[in-house]
Amino acid sequence: MNREMEQPQSVSNRPHGAFKFFLSELKPRGKFLTPFNVISIPIILLGIVILVIRFTKGLGAVTNLNQDYPWGIWIGFDVVTGVAFAGGAYIITFVVYVMKAEKYHSLVKVTVLNGFLAYLFYAGALVFDLGRPWNIINPIIGNKFGFNSVLFLVAWHFMLYMIAELIEFSPTIAQWMKWEKAQKVLKAMTLGAVVFGITLSTLHQSGLGALYLMAKPKIHPLWYSEFIPILFFVSSIFAGISMIIFEGTISHRIFHKLLPKDKGDSFPGILIGLAKGAAVSMFAYFFFKVLVFVHDQGWAHFQGFWGIWYLIEVIGLVLIPCFMFAYGSKNRKIGMIRFAAILTMIGIVLNRLNISVIAFKWDNAIRYYPTWMEIVVTLMIIFTEIWVFRWVITRMPVLSDEMPQPRVDAAEQGISS
Repeated sequence: MNREMEQPQSVSNRPHGAFKFFLSELKPRGKFLTPFNVISIPIILLGIVILVIRFTKGLGAVTNLNQDYPWGIWIGFDVVTGVAFAGGAYIITFVVYVMKAEKYHSLVKVTVLNGFLAYLFYAGALVFDLGRPWNIINPIIGNKFGFNSVLFLVAWHFMLYMIAELIEFSPTIAQWMKWEKAQKVLKAMTLGAVVFGITLSTLHQSGLGALYLMAKPKIHPLWYSEFIPILFFVSSIFAGISMIIFEGTISHRIFHKLLPKDKGDSFPGILIGLAKGAAVSMFAYFFFKVLVFVHDQGWAHFQGFWGIWYLIEVIGLVLIPCFMFAYGSKNRKIGMIRFAAILTMIGIVLNRLNISVIAFKWDNAIRYYPTWMEIVVTLMIIFTEIWVFRWVITRMPVLSDEMPQPRVDAAEQGISS
């Protein structure tokens, strides 16, 4: 047989062409009317309608934002919290490519994909929140550069980091498209993109915290500190690890037929290693919080509702999960590790919202509360990201080095695409 006929043809050389290939890949696989689809599709459609109203009639038509509260849940949750959860990408790539811990190599592609989509959707939510969204390109095209602005720094970091993550994931896309030569070139660029991405991550994770250094009179003293940038960076470590544990657990249950057998068997050991990293970083974060509390004489503000609320966050959602991670990793309690990851994720959400929304102008008589339309748009962003993540997982070699089969078990699990 002719050897050329044995070689897989790239998409560009296939008889039906690239366009037909993409059309065929857009077709749903498995059942369409699943519980997840039935819930998510109406919310996504409603969110699109709300965004049309927002862009035609302004922010005031759909949000409770005003001059006192210019940033709401679209910034506090979608951006500030979402970017923290995306921290798993720079952590895993650092551990695998810099520290050479090959044990976690199987997590690289799916974690980088998750991180890239998080930045794409959550950082993209900035467009919804801007009063003049067309000005979002100003930092890029050089119009009114704000060299002394933290937002200018964060904007460039976001853009460059998304490019770095796209380069890191691009060999998988090339394999899916059967572009063998491009895949080799892109693989050669991976290490440089990883080093560049890790550097950017350490900067913009702390940069998000630096945004709030200018809001000292507005944030409750128990949450404000000149060390917010450091606390944001350290907390992004265990936030990212917790998201990896949470997302990995769900993916292993829903997409287990896409996994090589040995990868599924080694996953508990990987969770134990991740739990150790989470425990160490959480203890460091708690230690920093105690130092900041003592340094800023937090006892003077530790009273009433805000004191109890602070304890719930720091003790209930930081220290307790920290011990759970440590105990679970030492005694191989996988269920405890997973529960600790959920508590940690709740703690990250609470911390970021405390700083950006809940404890922001805490003494105002009139407070900001998100409208139902703001909540729907946030859910729309989350569901849309899950749709895209699921589509990529079921079509590209993300969970395995082999291309996934046209029909996967996800359809039977109620989350098919």
